[in-house]
Amino acid sequence: MTGSPVSSGGAVRWRVRRRRGSSRPRGGSRRFNTAPRPFGSSSATPWIYLAPALVVLGGLLVYPVYQLGLISFLEYTQAQVSGGEPTTFQGFGNYAELFGDGEFWRVLLATVVFAAACVVSTLAVGCALAVLLTRVRALPRLALMLAALGAWATPAVTGSTVWLLLFDPDFGPVNRMLGLGDHSWTYGRYSAFLLVLLEVVWCSFPFVMVTVYAGIRSVPGEVLEAAALDGASQWRIWRSVLAPMLRPILVVVTIQSVIWDFKVFTQIYVMTNGGGIAGQNLVLNVYAYQKAFASSQYSLGSAIGVVMLLILLAVTLVYLRLLRRQGEEL
Repeated sequence: MTGSPVSSGGAVRWRVRRRRGSSRPRGGSRRFNTAPRPFGSSSATPWIYLAPALVVLGGLLVYPVYQLGLISFLEYTQAQVSGGEPTTFQGFGNYAELFGDGEFWRVLLATVVFAAACVVSTLAVGCALAVLLTRVRALPRLALMLAALGAWATPAVTGSTVWLLLFDPDFGPVNRMLGLGDHSWTYGRYSAFLLVLLEVVWCSFPFVMVTVYAGIRSVPGEVLEAAALDGASQWRIWRSVLAPMLRPILVVVTIQSVIWDFKVFTQIYVMTNGGGIAGQNLVLNVYAYQKAFASSQYSLGSAIGVVMLLILLAVTLVYLRLLRRQGEEL
């Protein structure tokens, strides 16, 4: 660049003129940049990249949900499936029949209580072990991680069968260790729910543990050292330091746990032999299965599925709304 000083009122100004590529010609007119915008700067570009995934999700999620809702408004039993009778539109008749059934409300209450207990227990165990991973040496940490991932990778049917063998009244080692003799854990309603809860927590806590552990490792060490120097206990450090900083991660694992535990099916069906004695251990997913396939009332089973979907959407949206009111960024 070249320039010459020009004095004006005691101030020195520099008039700079570029040799090449000047954006302002000598004539004083402004030349606008007419070069095409790069591909990545378009506002539609993210949707172009997401289009294949959205198409797949639409085929795998939107269409089945549409079919589920459609069947819930029809009279759709074995007679309609076999073609013996025509399919008729029932409107909200299936929902009225469902909401008028006292068993549905009993199963719904049991599902909500059981899912809440599973979520709280899973979060407590997963967070406690995540903190423990930060306190132990490398070898014990590796062993705990491998054991947890092994539990996580075990299929639900296999895990449920193993837990039944452990608590078997005749050959199970748990009854022998506790001195319970031939006590049957699946005979009583609450003991059967407790047994299923333990298995659900066993196969679910690794996800919480690994996710929260990764979040803890991202917290600056100076923050934890300052809290420890101030005399804060481990519980106080978790409650006042780690939990607020890890709140977005805790939101994700909580919502995931709510969805998984509310729609649990395999553990209940395998460990209680289809819902327990006289249906005392039924949850909504197993109840819908019985209505749809055991009783061939596919429209009622679809209505139960729609109710479950709406409940899960409502819980998720309310939880996210409460967090946004508190100013949390997700």
